[in-house]
Amino acid sequence: MSKAIRDAYGEALLKYGKDNPRVVVLDADVSGSTKSKIFGESCPERFFNVGIAESNMVSMAAGLSTTGKIPFVNTFAIFISTLGLLSARGLISYTNLNVKLAGAYGGLSDAFDGPSHHSIEDIAIMRTLPNFKVLCASDEMITDWMVKTAIETEGPMYLRLSRDSTPITYSQDTKFEIGKGNILKEGNDATIIACGMMVSKALEAAETLADKGIKVRVIDMFTIKPIDQDLVLKSAAKTGAIVTAEEHSVIGGLGSAVAEVLVKNNCRVPVGFVGLDDCYAETGPYAQLLEKYKLDAKAIVKKVEEIILNK
Repeated sequence: MSKAIRDAYGEALLKYGKDNPRVVVLDADVSGSTKSKIFGESCPERFFNVGIAESNMVSMAAGLSTTGKIPFVNTFAIFISTLGLLSARGLISYTNLNVKLAGAYGGLSDAFDGPSHHSIEDIAIMRTLPNFKVLCASDEMITDWMVKTAIETEGPMYLRLSRDSTPITYSQDTKFEIGKGNILKEGNDATIIACGMMVSKALEAAETLADKGIKVRVIDMFTIKPIDQDLVLKSAAKTGAIVTAEEHSVIGGLGSAVAEVLVKNNCRVPVGFVGLDDCYAETGPYAQLLEKYKLDAKAIVKKVEEIILNK
């Protein structure tokens, strides 16, 4: 069975940070949930639980980075992108500091805590901040790579993580690159561009569509900023239709980023969006929420079938 992404993150933080004295970890009193406690238990001298003070935590990280440290800042995605936003904008983004913000429980994965804890706008918020790179984990392998790469890459970064496990998409020797999406399946009829846990849903949808005679290309756009413009345009030219899938509002997230690339390059293909349709979700079991709010393979299949009719 695959690991929960939050567990993969915590283990990677210890794996790559334990012997690197520059790595420091901050948490807002939820380290048991974010799994930053795995690092904290082994390296207590470089772990700071600041309490429920997200803005102060981000400010502390900014200060630590000016001394040569590489701070990883941890709390739920909704809180780091809202309560921490003023400090992230005014200190980290504006000054281009080497701070890594890790948004745990992205999307609806904090299911039972309800809309106050669901994160459906964090990608939209964080990708507007100059200098920030925005990455979204789709399985445990890429989560491990993201932590390693965040340590090795200078500058602000936002890592979007899920609470739950997802099917393993990648092998341990898969190569990743910031700013480059990965083609997971080839097809000529349409392209599905997904991120996070919706990548596995996109692959599931592709199998269903194949049974209906529709062959789709599936892309994991794990780097949302900078987005792989070349791959988006080549996919549009190859398949003539694009559907984006994300566990996020359809406003401002991956779908908007893809649409911006197409419009900027005067690329006229039909585009469909799978995501939260400008609404909040309710409290309930995670799988049931995903189905109710059409964040599943069935929704992707339906959207692809709709869009290819407009080719």
